[in-house]
Amino acid sequence: MLQNIYLNKLKKISEPVRQFGGLIILIIIVIFSFAILNNIFGEGEELIAKMKIEEERIEETRKQNELISSLPSGILVFYEGTDHYKLSLEQYEKVCNATKIIPQRAIMGANFLNFRAHHIYTINGNKIDETFVKWNKENNKCFAGFTVSGNNVGVDEKITVNGEVLNFLSTGIDTRVYFIKNF
Repeated sequence: MLQNIYLNKLKKISEPVRQFGGLIILIIIVIFSFAILNNIFGEGEELIAKMKIEEERIEETRKQNELISSLPSGILVFYEGTDHYKLSLEQYEKVCNATKIIPQRAIMGANFLNFRAHHIYTINGNKIDETFVKWNKENNKCFAGFTVSGNNVGVDEKITVNGEVLNFLSTGIDTRVYFIKNF
């Protein structure tokens, strides 16, 4: 009985008002649905934080690439007494942070001073497990190194060789560690 009364009242309302009411109800349902989905799947603040970190990383990479492309090709040093391009302290730090490559030449030079590392490197087929180039803020120096192991040839030994980076090699596209002082 009560339903019939309300149904008759709805029928008496003009068509544009009913359509507008239906539109409002539809909008409320859509907003409510998105609110529920956002609570279930939304990462909101976490996603924004991740995006900001990624943007900062991209900007830092762009700055490092600009620095590297502005340096002359060849050997880059940080010390006096050479004809090679001398880096300022700021450039030295930035080049260190931008460098990811340690070529075999630098590895072999450092290996000659560590006989056991050289021996494992030779018997394991010249396999390097890990390389690293890191800036030391306390000493204002760049350090690089690598880890060799004989796991693939039955030698249960792992040796890390590291030392101060004395110079870099700039190819115009990237920079590489040129010499590791580990004595």
